Amino acid sequence: MALFKFRLPDIGEGISEAEIVAWHVKVGDRVEEDQSLADMMTDKATVEMESPVAGTVVELAGEVGDQVPIGSTLVVIETEGAESDDAPAQGDAPTAPVVEEQVEAENPGVEEVAPTEAPAPVETPAPAPAASAPVPAPVADKAKVLASPAVRARAKDLGIDLSQVRHEGAHVRHADLDAFLRYGAAQGYHAPHASRARDDEQVKVIGMRRRIAENMAASKRAIPHFTYVDEIDVTALEAMRGDLNANRGDRPKLTLLPFLIVAICRTLPDFPMLNARYDDEAGVVMRSGRVHMGMATQTDAGLMVPVIRDAQDKNVWQLAAEITRLADAARSGKAKSDELSGSTITVTSLGPLGGIATTPVINRPEVAIIGPNKIVERPVFDGDDIRRAKLMNLSISCDHRVVDGWDAASYVQAVRKLLETPVLLFAD
Repeated sequence: MALFKFRLPDIGEGISEAEIVAWHVKVGDRVEEDQSLADMMTDKATVEMESPVAGTVVELAGEVGDQVPIGSTLVVIETEGAESDDAPAQGDAPTAPVVEEQVEAENPGVEEVAPTEAPAPVETPAPAPAASAPVPAPVADKAKVLASPAVRARAKDLGIDLSQVRHEGAHVRHADLDAFLRYGAAQGYHAPHASRARDDEQVKVIGMRRRIAENMAASKRAIPHFTYVDEIDVTALEAMRGDLNANRGDRPKLTLLPFLIVAICRTLPDFPMLNARYDDEAGVVMRSGRVHMGMATQTDAGLMVPVIRDAQDKNVWQLAAEITRLADAARSGKAKSDELSGSTITVTSLGPLGGIATTPVINRPEVAIIGPNKIVERPVFDGDDIRRAKLMNLSISCDHRVVDGWDAASYVQAVRKLLETPVLLFAD
C-alpha cells in the first residue's frame, strides 16, 4: 500500500488559490479513476477535480469554504501496489515545482507489542459520615395519576396537568379531558397553539455567495452610486412584440429584454461615458467601442453575470437566442470563464417581479447598470382622452465619478424614445 497525494493544479487563470465549494467524497470512501473529488471555485468559474487513481480516501485538505493554495495537497488517497508518482488531476502541471512524495502506509515487518498489564487499582474506602451531620429523611412520592399513553400525550400537547383533571374511576380518560376543556373555557382557559417558530440556522457564506458578497461590498465601498428612474410607455412595443411572436416560426420567443438591449446599444454611441470601465488604481476610464452586455442572471448558486459579446451587432432574434443560451449555461454551471467576464455595461431584469423601481448595484469596474421594472396597465391622459396604457419604469445606476446626473437622465430619455416608437429599433 502507498499514499498518493493529489495536489491542486494550476487551473490556468493565474490564480494563487481556489475555494472548496463542495466535496464529493469523504474520508474512508473508495474512489475510482476519473471519479469526481471536489468542486473548486476561482474568481470566475467552478472547476471539478477528478481523481487520477483508484483507492481509498484517507485525508481531505479542509472543509467547504476553505481556500487551498495552488500546488498544495488537496486529497490523500491510499492506493494498492508499488509506489507511484503523484500528479494533478487535470489541467496543466502546478506552476511551482512539486516534490514527489510517497509514504509507506503499512509495514508488515513490525511486530505488535501487547501493552504491559497495569496493576489493579487499590480501592480506598469512603470516609464515614460525621456523627454530627443529620441524615435527610426520604421524600414521599406524590400519588401518580393513572392514564393511557394516548391521554398523556394529548394532555401534554394541550398543556394540561393531569393531577388537576377530575375523573371517575382509576384512570383519566379522553372524556375527562374534554370535560376539563369545557369547564376551563368557561373559566378563561385556552389550549395553547402549536408554535410556528423554527430552529435558528447558521449558514456559512461560501462559494458563489461569498464572491457576490465581496463584489457587492467592494462596489458600494468604492463607487458613489446614484440612481435615476423614468417611466416609459411600452404599449406599442408590447403590441409589436406580440405580433412578432405570433409569426416567429422556429425562431426563439421574444421577451422585452432583446428590444431593450437593442435600444441600449443604439443610444450608447452618443453617451460613451456610460459604456466604460473605471480603473481605480490607474485613474483611467476606458471607454469601449463595443458593447459587451452583462446580463445579471439568478442561479441556484447565486447571481452570475454572463456576457453577450458584441451586442451592438445582433438583432432581436439573435439576442433572444444568446440570452437563452447564456442563462441556461449559467444556471447549469456550464458557463465558460470567458463568458463570465469582460462586460462593459450590465442590464438586470427581474421580469414580472421587477417591482415599481429598483436601485441596482453597479457591476464593478463598470460605471453603469440598467434595470427594467415590471409592466403595469394604468389609465393615462392622451390629450383630452383617457386610454389604457402599458407602463414600465426604467432604472439606471451610475458611477458619479464618471457620469453626471444630466448624462444619465438624457440617456434614459434617448432609450425611452426608441422604446416608445419601436419601429425605430429596426431602422438603419
